Amino acid sequence: MVMDNKGGKTIHPKRLTKADIAKLRASLPKTLDLSASGIKTDREIEDILKESEGEISVPLSAETIRDLLKYADMLKEKNKVMNLTAITDDEGIAMKHFIDSLTIASFINKEQAGSKSGKVSLIDVGTGAGFPGIPLKINKRDLDLTLLDSLAKRLKFLEEVAAELKLEDVHYIHARAEDAGNDIRYREKFDIATARAVAGLPVLCEYCLPFVRKGGCFIAMKGKLEEELESAEKAIRILGGRTEEVREFTLPGTDMERTIIVIRKVKETPKRYPRQAGKPSKDPIS
Repeated sequence: MVMDNKGGKTIHPKRLTKADIAKLRASLPKTLDLSASGIKTDREIEDILKESEGEISVPLSAETIRDLLKYADMLKEKNKVMNLTAITDDEGIAMKHFIDSLTIASFINKEQAGSKSGKVSLIDVGTGAGFPGIPLKINKRDLDLTLLDSLAKRLKFLEEVAAELKLEDVHYIHARAEDAGNDIRYREKFDIATARAVAGLPVLCEYCLPFVRKGGCFIAMKGKLEEELESAEKAIRILGGRTEEVREFTLPGTDMERTIIVIRKVKETPKRYPRQAGKPSKDPIS
């Protein structure tokens, strides 16, 4: 579903046909040779990735799938000694982490197409185990990625992932979103901010919009939205944003309802935001 800028009529986007998916598949390598990489892969993850690429309009190269498989291996191994994710089965990792992260890839491509420099910078706020940032970077190597998290151990793991996969232009911020959003090194410095979190949309907006430059956007990843967007409109307006697009869909291969909200930054965020750590979640703008 796409909402016009005035918040009025909604338009349901065209669904991919079998012919569209077949065309995407035809552009991919016919075989994947992973033997030389030394990666111990699970066929289930590979199959799910290949089956879902057409449905999310993101063709996946052999190299992308290889690196996602390696990332899955590292995630499962590290999770034995550190609580990175509650999702550890192969199907869950493939669908709920990788494919879900990649559902915003087409939005990032659109922003890049409109960029004068031909590149875009993205900050993943509260990245956790690296979602959606790392899968997006694996799929789009020229993305300038910054990962922000409040736990240093998680960022250390992500540094190891980036080194192993030879991902360049990946930066790390160890801080709370409220503190980093007030830091002149990061405030209004990014083309895109994104977050895949359980916080309410008004809270996510206060975390993320201060990082976005004027003209850039915040891409929020949510479950079923219900009345949440309406409750966030005041926060969006105060923080300098405007709702540009709302897309609702079911995650391929699951019954999970997902929503992507694109909020355009139309003016600077007032200096009083974000408020001190803990305040946005305790007292959301409403």
